[in-house]
Amino acid sequence: DTEKSRGLVRTGDAVDPDQAFGFMSEHKAEYRIRVMCRVLGVSASGYYAWEQREPSAREVANTKLLETIKALHKKSRQTYGVPRMMVDLEAAGETAGHNRVARLMRANGIVGASRRKGCWTTRRNKDARPAPDLVERKFVADAPNRLWVADITYVPTWAGFLYLAVVLDVFSRRIVGWAMANHLRTELIVGALEMALERRRPEDVIHHSDQGCQYTSIEFGSRCREAGVRPSMGSVGDCFDNAMCESFFATLECELLERYKFHSQAEAVPVVFEFIEGWYNTQRRHSALGYISPIEFEKRQKSTFEGVSAENGFAGAPCSPDHAPA
Repeated sequence: DTEKSRGLVRTGDAVDPDQAFGFMSEHKAEYRIRVMCRVLGVSASGYYAWEQREPSAREVANTKLLETIKALHKKSRQTYGVPRMMVDLEAAGETAGHNRVARLMRANGIVGASRRKGCWTTRRNKDARPAPDLVERKFVADAPNRLWVADITYVPTWAGFLYLAVVLDVFSRRIVGWAMANHLRTELIVGALEMALERRRPEDVIHHSDQGCQYTSIEFGSRCREAGVRPSMGSVGDCFDNAMCESFFATLECELLERYKFHSQAEAVPVVFEFIEGWYNTQRRHSALGYISPIEFEKRQKSTFEGVSAENGFAGAPCSPDHAPA
């Protein structure tokens, strides 16, 4: 008897009454209650009793928490998963366990962004002489404008690729320079470098990149010498040599490019600009920074450094000027 054997072999065969009654409540305009009761293996009296009872305190609390989660997820541009959502909830004054939040998000189809693979955007010029590797995979900086990393990615549009060159400060993971164009000529990366120089005014900063022909060009090398920037280049075909830039590009791809389809490069430019300056630098929580944004991290580190200097009897702490708009 299949009815009597329900749930005896596998617990997964049993229908959860709350789930069954919830389904019936959502579809009662389409199907008769008794038909659904028979199919789902629950009683009509049980359904009517469920429909009339008052929600428990736990259910009320979960409903309130779910509304907060939905609001925060929308604020995150539908990109945050459970780890960042937990930080947002704590900042909002909500107390909830990891498993509870994960269960509510999963049951309501609230998910974070996932990543996709990219393609090569730089090609090595075998005749060019690359700069020495001054970093040797030690991507650590104890202050702003000590070490920058740079690379190029692409933004697909119906009219062809839009190319994006960035310069990232290792200290805070902040994008300090960027440029966009529909070509991969050297002027693209020079434009990103010029923005970083204008914003940060560094002294003796290391600029690390791959050995792409744009970075080994005479034009780029000359501009670095003029600005007092020390070029550094990793080994060929080594994905770990520029992992920080690759991480930013993966974030860009899964949180923006997977969600937008652009008709032209001109349509993509303001959206990418807003993602970098209006979201990534200013608001997005970064796991490596203690789940705060790059700009907030720089502000806190600057305050800490100035406080330590004052305690040690110094009138002020030297810091690199930053002319980037917050």
